[in-house]
Amino acid sequence: MPRISTAPIAAAGLIGGYATARLTKKRPLGGVVLAAAGAAAGQQWRKAAGGKTAAALGAAYVAGFAGSHPLAKKVGAWPAVLGVAGAVAAASYVLVDRQRQAS
Repeated sequence: MPRISTAPIAAAGLIGGYATARLTKKRPLGGVVLAAAGAAAGQQWRKAAGGKTAAALGAAYVAGFAGSHPLAKKVGAWPAVLGVAGAVAAASYVLVDRQRQAS
């Protein structure tokens, strides 16, 4: 079974979690989407790059979620979510996906 790159999984979790919460007006449902994608990405991060990298990327994922809230007050909700999703996806690509492609 081909592996899906972790960068789009992480980005989809952040964007999808926000979109789900906003569209359904049920924040916990958005949290389910966020957590499911984070768990899927985290599992692949650990398998591909080890515990330390997985922990660092997991912390970036959570920090991106938390950081998007105050950032949204300055730049707007969607730009904040897209910005943090892009940053987490970029980190995931550099630390995990690029190495997997090279091997």
